Order: sequence, then C-alpha cells, then structure tokens
Amino acid sequence: MATGKLPKVLLFGAGGVGTVYLWLLSRNTSTTAVCRSNYEIAKNNGFIINSSIFGQGIHFRPNVVKSCEEAASSDPAPFDYIVVCSKAIPGTVPKWIASVVTPGRTVIVLLQNGIGIEEEYRTAFPTNPIVSTVLYFPATQRPAGTITHGEVEKLEVGAYPSSEKDSHARAFAQLIQAAGATANLHGDIQFIRWTKLLINASWNPICALAFSKDTDVLQSYDEAPGVIRSVMMEIRDIASAYGYDITNEKVEFELGRARARIPKNAGIEPSMLQDVQTGRRTEVEAILGNTMRLAKAKGVKCDRIELLYVLAKTLDLHMGRKLETPA
Repeated sequence: MATGKLPKVLLFGAGGVGTVYLWLLSRNTSTTAVCRSNYEIAKNNGFIINSSIFGQGIHFRPNVVKSCEEAASSDPAPFDYIVVCSKAIPGTVPKWIASVVTPGRTVIVLLQNGIGIEEEYRTAFPTNPIVSTVLYFPATQRPAGTITHGEVEKLEVGAYPSSEKDSHARAFAQLIQAAGATANLHGDIQFIRWTKLLINASWNPICALAFSKDTDVLQSYDEAPGVIRSVMMEIRDIASAYGYDITNEKVEFELGRARARIPKNAGIEPSMLQDVQTGRRTEVEAILGNTMRLAKAKGVKCDRIELLYVLAKTLDLHMGRKLETPA
C-alpha cells in the first residue's frame, strides 16, 4: 500500500453481512463492491442499513460494479484487499476474483462459512496472503437493498496457514477496529472455525430442511434438543481428531443460546434456510461435505452429519439453480 493513501478494498458479495462490512470499511479505506442481483438497486438507490448496534435508517451509497473485470478496468491501481463475502461454493470464487488479485500483493480476506475452505485460494494464489475469518453477525437483505442486522457483531481473524506471520491478519483486524467494529486476532483461526461449525453444521441444514427457525425446531419434539446435541457431538469428535478440543460445556452453551431465545420468541433463520427460502445455492459442501470428508479421512463416526449432507445436498440439487455469482 502506497504511503499516505487509503487502503484500496474490493468487496466481493454485497449481501447482508458484506454490505455492513463495506459500510464500516468505507470509513477508513477506498471501497468498491461487486454486486450482481442487487446491482441496479445498489447503483441507483444505495443501501438502507437497519442495525441494532450501529443505528437505524443508515443510507449508504457505495461505489458498485457488476464484475471484478469491471472493477479492474475502471481503476488500474492494484487492490490491497479483496474481501470475499459470497457463499463458499467450491470451484467458483477464485476464478471470479482472479482479474483483481495482484500476485504477491493483494491480501485475500475470507468472510465465509465452513471448514477447509481456504486451500483452493492458496492453490489459485500461492504468493498472496490469506486472512481467514469467522463471523458472528446475523444479517439479512430483504428486500434487495435493505439490510437488517441483529444484536451480535463479532469478527474473529487469523492468518492462513496459521504458521504464517500474522502481520496481514493484524492489519485487517486493525482496519475493522478503527471503523468501530469488533475484530479479535487469533494465532490459529481453525479452532474458531471448528467451534463455529457446532452451529453451522447442525442448525443450518436442520432449519433449512425443516423450513423453520431454530426455536421452532427445538419445540417440535421433546427429544429435539438431544438430536441437535448429538450432531454437535459428532462435530466435536471430528475436531478432536484434528487436534482441536471443544469441551462438552461449549456444546451445551451453544445449544443453550437457542433455548434462551424461545421465551423471547426470537428464533433465528440460519443462512442456509434463507438461501432455500430465496431459491439460492447453499453452502452444503463447505459446511457439511468438507466436515464429512474430514471425518472419514480420520475414521471418525459421522452418521448424523452424513445423513444431513445427503438430505441437504439433495435439496440443493432439487433447487435446479445454475451456479451464480452471489449477490
């Protein structure tokens, strides 16, 4: 990054989460967003952000483009950061962002769900720093251009692979902190990814398959909490096989968070449920497929994860949607 100039950031995927982080980063960087399905609305009207943390009715008009190629041609100066906020669908994003990645310079930041998602970026861009993150940030975009953000805002940040120096991860975390949001730096982000998977690989597919919020699932059947717990325990066992020890107390804590929402009638619609409701591709491979394959590679029993994978994969195929660049 040239001295005296604002860092140049391209955000790929201006959905609910991406748009709020784009707004935050616009406070201290030069930002551009790649939009697709919401391009016309974003271009003509901008976004309205309603956040329980940052405020209501925030009108935000970012610089938007339809593709990375358009971003590259409109300004030849290299990007310092590519922030990927799209769905983690294998074999897609690296080829879409290739035109804006300057070898050896551009830092690729992954604001995506799942486990084992980083290696395809390392293969595609072997000389570029990769920053992997875990998000706790409930946000929806409904209708297009209107963002609703709930009561949690936390970004966990680390380098990939974890043995690398964390200077790039630290610098990105500092950008987020300077913008007024939360960013915690970790020496090994993969432990945080496995911990988040307790939520993602249980609630995401179950709610999507049931077309229901997490609290509705819990109240559907007296033994439903035990079913959710059993899925989480499989994830715990797989993580343990890779050297990441998640305590039983953590499993109970995550289950308890959903239970606590029942009296408040404040159930959550996980991202995979939102995708199914709007006819979009889901992150079935990043969340379930990779988890199942990692389990089998270590000989860890994963019957429940495998069943959820088969059902969620079938649902994803049934959607009949061609692979699209996420909004």
